Amino acid sequence: MKTAKELMLGYIGGTAGQSGALFARDGTLELPYLASLGMPPVIAGPVEITKFLTFLHGTLYPGFVFTAVTIHIDTPDQMFAEYHIDNKSGISGKAIKQQFFGHLTAKNGKIVRLVEAIDVIVAAEAIFPNGLADVLAKRTQS
Repeated sequence: MKTAKELMLGYIGGTAGQSGALFARDGTLELPYLASLGMPPVIAGPVEITKFLTFLHGTLYPGFVFTAVTIHIDTPDQMFAEYHIDNKSGISGKAIKQQFFGHLTAKNGKIVRLVEAIDVIVAAEAIFPNGLADVLAKRTQS
């Protein structure tokens, strides 16, 4: 049975499909700050998580790899790590340097919950052609 560390390293190093398959049937990938960008903050289940990761790997940051992985907490069922990407956005074309913090909870060899924190301004610059200006424009239209 995989430990939290093995699952986190598999998630960080895997393809979208490989990473999504590490989640339990009712497992969640949570990026709470994406709500500020009008995106869902919680993605549930391996199929939906794989879809999101396919967008991340294929559209948003094509060909990216996580680097500079630092493990801060490592127990059999919990893991807290910091990891980075330095890539060009496939949407905005901008060079992006993003830092992630991830807290993973494992049960029965699967990820039951992975909460990631990111710099939402950097994410906006990657996701939207005009970056944060597009986010602010959407908010004033609402």
